[in-house]
Amino acid sequence: MIPSDLFSASKKYSTLEDVLNAIKGMKDDPLANAGTNIVISRGNPSAKLLLIGEAPGPQENIQGKPFVGPAGQLLDKILRAGNFDPDQDVYITNSVFRMPPGDDGKSFRKPNDQEIEYYRPFVFEIIRLIAPYVILLTGNVACQSVLKRTGITTLRGQWIRVEGHWLMPIFHPSYLLRNQSREPGSPKAMMWDDIREVRRKYDEMLTGSSPA
Repeated sequence: MIPSDLFSASKKYSTLEDVLNAIKGMKDDPLANAGTNIVISRGNPSAKLLLIGEAPGPQENIQGKPFVGPAGQLLDKILRAGNFDPDQDVYITNSVFRMPPGDDGKSFRKPNDQEIEYYRPFVFEIIRLIAPYVILLTGNVACQSVLKRTGITTLRGQWIRVEGHWLMPIFHPSYLLRNQSREPGSPKAMMWDDIREVRRKYDEMLTGSSPA
């Protein structure tokens, strides 16, 4: 059961700039000594569509923005397929704000439970301060961060209503890069269905025809 005050229960910052500065100033987070950069967001902070990813990869670590590598390029194509401008209509952030390094110190890995839990309050504050109509959770890490649940193949494409927001888990673009089939029932085909449904819900909320 998701609490009805999930995002508003812990108000710590007055503005989005305040929470972004707090993230940039982190010194004692679990990845503070990992030697990787803080990567927070890109897009329009006034947008009513919020997309939450997992953690930065190598390209994101270099450029300082989420979703700028191959998965990010595919994400932008998906958004445009839903008639969303990635720069104007969407605000994109992470569940974890530093790249978790692999054991060899060069590669990277998925965030662990401790890392996801540490950064979660910042994610919730971003949600509260952006106040989006629609939130897309890309992949299991984002679902674990926001919903404290995993199982993206079961969760994807389902609407979840929390505090006036509509949340939908979707496949992470990197998963689609590994599964190129476009046949009916394939991950890419399901993503096309999902982004069309997101467009429908977004338009519904934008016109005020859906209850708040």
